[in-house]
Amino acid sequence: MITYKVIMKDNASTAPKAGLLAVATLGITLVACQSEMKPGIDIANLDTETDLGADFYQYATGGWQKSHPLTAEYSRFGAFDELQENNNKQLRDIIDSVASVKTEEGSIEQKIASLYTSAMDSLRLNEYGLDQLVAFLGVDGYQSSPEVTSTWLSQKWPTMLRQGVQGLFGIYIGADEKDSKNNILNIVQGGLTLRQKDYYLDTDSATEAIRKAYVQYIIDLSRHACFSQAQAERISADVMRIETRLARASKSMTELRDPEANYHKMSYTDLKNDFPGIDWDGYLANFHIVGIDSVLVGQPEAIHEVERLLKEESPEALQNLYIWHAMDMASSYVDDKSRAIAFNFWGRAKSGQQEDKPRWKRAIASVENGMGEALGQLYVARFFPPEAKERMRRLIANLQTALGERIDVQEWMSPETKKVAREKLDAFYVKVGYPDKWKNYTALTLGDDYLANILACNEWALNDMVETHLNKPVDKDEWYMTPQTVNAYYNPSTNEICFPAGILQPPFFDMEADDAFNYGAIGVVIGHEMTHGFDDEGSQYDKEGNLRKWWSEEDTRRFNERIQVMREFHDSIEVLPGLHANGSLTLGENMADHGGLMVAFQAFKNATKDAPLKDKDGFTPEQRFFLAYANVWAQNIRDAEIRNRVKSDPHALAKWRVNAQLPHIDAWYEAFNIKESDPMYLPKEKRVTIW
Repeated sequence: MITYKVIMKDNASTAPKAGLLAVATLGITLVACQSEMKPGIDIANLDTETDLGADFYQYATGGWQKSHPLTAEYSRFGAFDELQENNNKQLRDIIDSVASVKTEEGSIEQKIASLYTSAMDSLRLNEYGLDQLVAFLGVDGYQSSPEVTSTWLSQKWPTMLRQGVQGLFGIYIGADEKDSKNNILNIVQGGLTLRQKDYYLDTDSATEAIRKAYVQYIIDLSRHACFSQAQAERISADVMRIETRLARASKSMTELRDPEANYHKMSYTDLKNDFPGIDWDGYLANFHIVGIDSVLVGQPEAIHEVERLLKEESPEALQNLYIWHAMDMASSYVDDKSRAIAFNFWGRAKSGQQEDKPRWKRAIASVENGMGEALGQLYVARFFPPEAKERMRRLIANLQTALGERIDVQEWMSPETKKVAREKLDAFYVKVGYPDKWKNYTALTLGDDYLANILACNEWALNDMVETHLNKPVDKDEWYMTPQTVNAYYNPSTNEICFPAGILQPPFFDMEADDAFNYGAIGVVIGHEMTHGFDDEGSQYDKEGNLRKWWSEEDTRRFNERIQVMREFHDSIEVLPGLHANGSLTLGENMADHGGLMVAFQAFKNATKDAPLKDKDGFTPEQRFFLAYANVWAQNIRDAEIRNRVKSDPHALAKWRVNAQLPHIDAWYEAFNIKESDPMYLPKEKRVTIW
């Protein structure tokens, strides 16, 4: 399986993608007539009947929650999803415009149109989709003879791996974290359909219910794919046994946050000697990966377990696992019945959705996933002209200045560490809007078969990664999000911050609103990504992106004492009866939220010190700063999705990105006159003191 490294620190928990309303939504942050600009806060979003000192999140977003009730389509709907809805319409307009006219064969317009049209052709999918699924699996019913299984494993399975089907572990080519200018092959744990070990091992009733639903999903989809009941039950038994074995050997989401503990570099010769149970030459040659002299093994114990599995499990059982991974991957790209079976588990059982997304939205998502940068080229041409980049860069520069000022006044940092921190801040590589160079899709050929198109996109992505990364230096101009994404990221191995065009619109940025609003919204987003460079993970990377220690022992001790306050604070939050937040898993994102608030507020005060803003709509500028921040996280969410995210999401739930952050910000107390008698009041000695 090819897997892609999650190197980014995204600002919103697996936030959906969305687009720009118009270029005017970017705007200029520092303008001459701030007093004439609107406050940016929609009073209708508030719930003024709520005591803001008891539940600021409800006070700031209660009106929005009431006017945006969850529909059957969503397990969670927030400000990001609202932008996604708008983005879907814009992207649909773009795609319809290229699909409605004859385009040049081989052009990105033709390929986008082909992929989208194949996804929308419900008549063809339902007439041929099940046959395509069965043909893709490469089995005629249930095969158990050694000859057939051996042939399938040696011929069909390698092709499936190249086409994106998950195997027993993952590989990708990315920056060597201790030699950040050069790429290296990474080998990491994988093989879990449910993505993380907790779903296989936890014994609470909610998790056990998901496991039971997962087993039924395997059986239902196998039966639909022409296996008998007994055969389907055998497949499910093999899948659960093998995936549970892998889960026991895998690291948790929290353990994966320790970069040093997940860095094990060795020569290629040592890889073959230390893990002899895997045919590395044959496996990597299948992906055209040759001529390597060293590798990184992220989680050695998980790879050793793969060796044991290959030795101890029968070829038939391994074939059943691989067939299942192929069925699960292909289920969304064939007939409607396959999709419905998959949605019943992934949407309804696991996340609490009641209704699947309409076909056109899923078709757009396929274009996004398969040809994201190609679609991005058309997107920015219509919605984001080049001059917009410079406007955003000025705001980022203001936040960099403010972060430097915050570094200078930190008592827990030694003078030597402050100097190096300043150097790292100055070395930030800033990306705004869209890439300066685009991916080349010339080698990608698409037609009218939806599943075949998806497989072609997956194989193209593999070939592109190998061609552009294998035995080559890191390209710092490469982007890890598409321009139309409503999100942002910090990448520690390149020390870069990236703000795609999609996030540069309300409620993050509004050219018609004054600085109180814009610094409270997009300003905090920028500060959030910047301070990721100095959180519990980012602080382990130097200005060149190399994983190395650059803080003194005493600085590290003082830092850890302070972040422990945030960890324990979130551990104490009961998000549902009997379910607490995971302060260790969310620590990095929580610290970035805290840093973003502190840095953005300082930048806001710097920007307005010579021309203070006036009160508007009954709120002071400082109050509007914090209301703007809270409104970014307006959201409704189902209990099932809360449970899902507490297990898997390194970000706190939206409510607690407000109610668990603001009690640590002194300026919030001053802005709203929060007293000791208010339920959200936190004694000063118990507040986080990092930035």
